[in-house]
Parts: sequence; structure tokens; C-alpha cells
Amino acid sequence: MPKGQIRKALSGFYYVLDEDGERYTQCRGRGIFRNRQITPLVGDFVEYKADNEREGTILDIEERKNELVRPPIANIDQAILVFSAKQPDFHPLLLDRFLVAVESFDIQPVICLTKTDLLSDADREELDRYADDYRTIGYDVIESFIDDPTLQERLMPVLEGKTSVLAGQSGVGKSTLLNTILPSLKLKTDDISQALNRGKHTTRHVELIKVNGGLLADTPGFSSFDFEQLEKEQLSACFPEMEERAGGCKFRECLHLNEPKCAIKKAVETGDIPEYRYKHYLKFLEEIMNRKPRYSHD
Repeated sequence: MPKGQIRKALSGFYYVLDEDGERYTQCRGRGIFRNRQITPLVGDFVEYKADNEREGTILDIEERKNELVRPPIANIDQAILVFSAKQPDFHPLLLDRFLVAVESFDIQPVICLTKTDLLSDADREELDRYADDYRTIGYDVIESFIDDPTLQERLMPVLEGKTSVLAGQSGVGKSTLLNTILPSLKLKTDDISQALNRGKHTTRHVELIKVNGGLLADTPGFSSFDFEQLEKEQLSACFPEMEERAGGCKFRECLHLNEPKCAIKKAVETGDIPEYRYKHYLKFLEEIMNRKPRYSHD
């Protein structure tokens, strides 16, 4: 049976690009997926059978590396987190919330700070300190200003060979940034519709678009996030600077709260872990521990 990847989903149809990247087949999912409450997602690698030249049926979905709800998409390599330096003000607590969320899905975050031209000198110094901290942790940080003509060129290497989604704070211009990376979105000729000789759909849908040897979701992702799926024992692994030091804690299940000989608290005291990151960790930990218990319906 042929294999391929779902590149677009719309109105119950899945547009599967074959392994050679040459041909789209408009597929429906097998009825058994509905019975098992499985929904094929854009980004899924699938096995399908062609019913005729243009139409087919998805038979099987390969195991996913990860999946998002907004946008509904699977097998993401990285998320470009778009945060403004000003209007709205830079918000490290919110950025850390996003970083934890993305890390928990095994997605590589890239931080993109916009509107840096609106900063005062004092604000600029403060933002530089934050940017340096995040770079020290190991994150890519890309800074840009309004109508920055170099931004597209600087983002292209980041997108190369990866499946990416944009996400981030509300009101920072994620859609504008998307159009900067993919100017063709504004007047996009729908190559999938062309391949199938169909008229262009105007309904909003999720589609993965080829860009610089990689794929980019054509719709921005989540702008807020809660920790519904994250357990308290998993949280510190979503802070890379804690994850790399956790082996030095006396207790294997250390939550880095009041336990003796905690390597994380020591690193905060010596300044190796920024104090605000540790405070954000404690805040998220409290949120997870105070969460109402979830009851299974099984």
C-alpha cells in the first residue's frame, strides 16, 4: 500500500502527498477510526489505498511524535514563539509558560521577540538580560523590529528541514509574521486544489506549506495554555537548565521544593539558574498540584 503525509485537512477530507512528493490523493478516513475516536491530523504519516486517480482511503496512521489541539496538527519539530518587547510588554512568566508547554510536547522552541524598536534604553537593557539568559539555557532567540526587512532572511535557516508552527502571545502580530515568512499566503494559489483540479476552498483549514526544505503550518497556534496534561514529576524536565542538574539532587523524585541537598536550589543560590525561572517553576508546580483531579470514564 502507498504511504504519504497528510498536508491539509478540510471538511472531512484529508489531502495526502505521496512519498515521492509528487501527487496528492483526496482521502477519507476508515470508519473504524471514528469508532475508535481517532481523528487523522495534518502532519500524520499514513498508509492509504487509492480508489481511483484522485481519491482514496486512509487505512492506517503511523505513531505520532506529538500532536497539538490548536492548530490540530501532528509530528511538529519546532514552535516559533512570538512575543513582543512592547505593546504588549514583554512577559517572561507567559513566555516560560509557553516554553514549558512546548517542551512537554517534545517540540523545540525558538523565541522570536518583535517590536524591539519601541523600547526605551532602560527597557532595552532589561530585555537584553532576559535574551542572554534564554540563550545561555540553549534557546535560539531572534529579535526583530516593526517592518524588519531582514526578518524573513534570518528565519529561513531556522525553518530549514523542520516542520514548524508559530505560536505565542495574543496581539503580537503572529499572522503578520506568517505573511512575512510566506508572502504567498496573502494571495496563495492552492497547489493542492490545482493538483486535484478543484476550485479553491475559502474555509479556514490547517495546511502544511513547503518553505526552505521544511514545512510550516499556515495558521498560528495557541495563544494561551494550561498544564492539564502535565504531572508534577514531569515539570522540571521542561526547564532544560533544571533537567541537566537534576541528577545532582539527593532524592531521585526531588521536586526542588523543601528537599535537602537539592542541586536546583543550590544553582539558584549561586546564580546559575535565574531566580525568576525558579519562581515561575514554583508557580507552575503549585498550579499543577492544585489542579482538580481528573476522573477516567473507563
